[in-house]
This record gives sequence, structure tokens and C-alpha cells, in this order.
Amino acid sequence: MNRSIPAATVSRLPIYLRSLNDLPSGQSTCSSEDLAEIAGVNSAQVRKDLSYLGSPGVRGVGYHVADLREVLRQALGLTQGYAVVIVGAGHLGTALGNYGGFEAWGFSVVAVLDADVEKVGTMVGGRAVEAMERLEEIVAAREVSIGIIATPMEAAQEIAERLTAAGVRSILNFAPTVLRVAPGIEVRRVDLSTELQILTFHLQASGA
Repeated sequence: MNRSIPAATVSRLPIYLRSLNDLPSGQSTCSSEDLAEIAGVNSAQVRKDLSYLGSPGVRGVGYHVADLREVLRQALGLTQGYAVVIVGAGHLGTALGNYGGFEAWGFSVVAVLDADVEKVGTMVGGRAVEAMERLEEIVAAREVSIGIIATPMEAAQEIAERLTAAGVRSILNFAPTVLRVAPGIEVRRVDLSTELQILTFHLQASGA
């Protein structure tokens, strides 16, 4: 990914890519207004964001959908596949493992791990849950690029350290804690309670 692209713009690129898929079948071009309406931003923001990619927009025509889709895929690194391991086979980890939408974007869940011996061997998303002791072995043998942490908070830091020591450089963290990782490790945190609190802030502000 081009590090000169602002983080806020990067966060919107997947939305634009998804928005292209929401266009009517067979539509070959789209305007910034088309994308803005689907993505929930204004058209000026769309044009500014896509300008960072050198996107081939044409005045009076807009963007060629196929070309823009490829530009976005390249910017997001989606032109190759990525092996993903899910650590934690509780309710959340099981839901993630059963989700069938990862493959369409080039992400392949190659393993689901858990420390609970009673969960080892049970099936999640068509694959058997494997023992946590095998984490390092699995990361190396299956060339894992991304680790998803869906463990309780108290276990998350240790798992992050094991993943990064094994060679994983990108982590998606669902545990409600801030991970301490070495420089060069990318961590995205998904905190559902924080998102709910933001929603309640807006509810209160609107008088609902």
C-alpha cells in the first residue's frame, strides 16, 4: 500500500470497491456522484480520495468501472491471496470461521485455533479446530499472513506476541484491549463496545 495515502482515505477505499459491486449489472461507467451516493460520502471526497490512486477518471464520463475496480484492488493489495488464521473458537471466532465471504476478497481461513481441549476437533466453517500449541507450526507451514484474535482480553497480548514471533505482520484484534506490538506490525482493532458507545453518543445528541 502507498504510505503517502492518508489513513482516512485508505479506510474508505474498501467502501468504494464494495460500492462498485453494488452498481447495476452491466454498468460500464460511473460518476463520482454514483459512488458517493452508495458509499455515503460526498462526491468531492470521492474525487479527492481516488486522485491519490491516479484513478483514470474522464471528465463528462466518470470512471470506467472495470478499470477503477482493478485500481482499487491493486491499492488494497487484493491481487494476491492471503492465508488467515483465527485464534479463538468461541462465539465470535466461530462466527468468523463460518463466514463465507472472505474468499471472494482473496482471504483464505487456513486454520481456527483454540486452547480449550473440548473445542479441538470440533468443526468450524468446514475445518476442524486445532490446538493452540500448534500455532507456530501452522503459521509457518501454511504461510499465514494475517492473524485474527478472537480470544478473551487476558489472552490477547500473549497470542499477539506468539503470532508476530512466528512471522505474522498483520493482526485484526477483536479482543477489547490495546495490543503492544513491535514497530512494523500492523494492528487493526475492532471494539464492538466502543462502536456502540459512539452510537449512544449520537442518540443522546439527537435527543432520541
